[in-house]
Amino acid sequence: MKILIRSAITAAAVLLPLSAFADSSYPNRAVKMVVPFAPGGPADAIARTVGEKMTTLMGQPVVIDNRPGAGGVTGMKAVAKSPADGYTFGIGSAGALAISVSLQPDPTYDPRKDLKALSLAANVPELFVVNPNVPAKTLAEFIALAKAKPGSLTVASSGAGSMPHLAAELLQQYAGIKLVHVPYRGAAPAVTDLLGGQVDAMFMDIAVLLPHVQSGKIRALAIGSTKRSEMLPDLPTTVELGYPQVLADNWYGVIAPNDLPQPVQDKLHAALIETLNMPDVKAKLGLQGAVAEGTSPAAFADFLAKDIDKWAAVVKGANIKPE
Repeated sequence: MKILIRSAITAAAVLLPLSAFADSSYPNRAVKMVVPFAPGGPADAIARTVGEKMTTLMGQPVVIDNRPGAGGVTGMKAVAKSPADGYTFGIGSAGALAISVSLQPDPTYDPRKDLKALSLAANVPELFVVNPNVPAKTLAEFIALAKAKPGSLTVASSGAGSMPHLAAELLQQYAGIKLVHVPYRGAAPAVTDLLGGQVDAMFMDIAVLLPHVQSGKIRALAIGSTKRSEMLPDLPTTVELGYPQVLADNWYGVIAPNDLPQPVQDKLHAALIETLNMPDVKAKLGLQGAVAEGTSPAAFADFLAKDIDKWAAVVKGANIKPE
């Protein structure tokens, strides 16, 4: 009889959902945060800032695991294929999680189905700037100039299909102008040529452009966000200037394997939100041009789905192909 009872208990346990076994001691060993880009970039800096504080809150090391490749898709697929036990999660960018679905379609990977959205982590607004040789002092003047001479103004980007490229496509679409896109291999050479007057304009992360705006070497016309930046409080947003569709926050969000048990998800999310609400974390991210942004899992999942649709329309409408 005892053998039969033990067998019945074992059989019943097999049928229980994984969440039933979520140990209240989680985490009891190191946790890995996958960053789908090389060390030293914005995603890596945000991850290390967040990971340091989460280490203290969770009582276990949060180890950064850089997995660059395929515009961030390699790292995100690594998270999707990891065990759903809470010991591997990741931080992805708008490019890796939203734009890549249309730009680099992969039938074996869909972030909406293969990943659990936990929370937005940070928004990095994009500035729209021109070199001083361009006579436009405002966005309205730039648009008027572009309409007067279609195809005469150039707009640089950090590469075909990058956030700066797609932001420029949004501006052209909703302002009814035609610019000549000049793609570069990364932000640094694009900014160098903007400073040198080889190209006329660009969208780019605020942290990249801010020193040059403050020195007067380039002129900022707008910020592609719903809110003004504390770094440039006098600079109007595209929303204020009559282009509410031209939004290009280069956001970063935290994700995990899709079947993450609810109790583990709750603990991981709570630690993440507490971290993002810390004043020193907000200040440190602010120095990188990022605005800390914590959300519920449901809110981030909805945001991600809408962003995928948004950029899919831009990629298709402009017939953008990956480099």
